[in-house]
Amino acid sequence: QVQLVESGGGSVQAGGSLRLSCTASGRTLASYGMGWFRQAPGKEREFVAAVTSWSGSGTYYADSVKGRFTISRDNAKNSVYLQMNSLKPEDTAVYYCAVRVGAGRSQDLDAYGYWGQGTQVTVSS
Repeated sequence: QVQLVESGGGSVQAGGSLRLSCTASGRTLASYGMGWFRQAPGKEREFVAAVTSWSGSGTYYADSVKGRFTISRDNAKNSVYLQMNSLKPEDTAVYYCAVRVGAGRSQDLDAYGYWGQGTQVTVSS
């Protein structure tokens, strides 16, 4: 059983930065791709960013965050991170990390099998 715990969320003004962390227990994540998703009130959960397994040399981003967010991983710490810069009010959401366990595109929710409990990010204008 994999348990994921996100941290690093909070409230920030527009233009600010936050760094989210996701640490796993119960299984080594090095061989799995990882993703970050977010869900705003009244909206569906949406893809934010993904990183490939092992070295994490492959990264993918939603168009809405490209150039502002950076996903990375540290296999020694069994963790994945999301550096968020130039935050906008529309980035306000609960952010979730997830383990990719299935086939499909990196941005497909169905490709992910384990989810954290989420961390709230609030960006004020």
